[in-house]
Amino acid sequence: MREIEFNLDENPFIEFLSSRYSMTARVNVEKLWNFCHDNNKSFFIMSLGCLMNAVNKVPQLKRRIIDGKVVEFDYLEGTTPIMDKNKNIYREMRVETPQNFDNNLKWHDYVKDLSKSILSGENDSFLLDMHKRDAENIANFSCIPWVDFDSVTNCVVNPNQIQPLITWGRVNRDYEMSISITVSHIFVNGRELGYFYENTQKEFNQLTD
Repeated sequence: MREIEFNLDENPFIEFLSSRYSMTARVNVEKLWNFCHDNNKSFFIMSLGCLMNAVNKVPQLKRRIIDGKVVEFDYLEGTTPIMDKNKNIYREMRVETPQNFDNNLKWHDYVKDLSKSILSGENDSFLLDMHKRDAENIANFSCIPWVDFDSVTNCVVNPNQIQPLITWGRVNRDYEMSISITVSHIFVNGRELGYFYENTQKEFNQLTD
């Protein structure tokens, strides 16, 4: 990460009771959906990769306030809850970015193996106090595959928490999927959210290329 010039004293959202806000929009996922089903790949994992790539392409989503200074991480890794097929074991894992791998399918297999090892107890799950997560180069991702939702809210750990929270839902008959993102207005405005959704659609269209 690196420190950047950003005048927090002149930012109006610092004084708000909460700088957190959310937006939900739909993207078309037909190409990736069909690829995953035709090639026996996890749509959950591949979707996670698309969303991680989209987040990392927006600099404002990688900014944090640490020790009163504004920093921007070079990249964000992902944390996400996982569960076994019987829904008896629930854990959280932290994954590297797809950019660290030769191709997206190798990243898919890495995440799949990591998930299995955590659920089996072979590797430890990700554990970090929620109040300390802004100091880490992570964004939080969560899938609700049982619901085709129109919007979603998130728990607020701290009114000025910065870490992005991304949630995606069930794919509908038109191959559309709702994606919600919760961010801090200190750094992220509507324009940046537009960039995020534009990047997300591009990723779902081309991740398998």
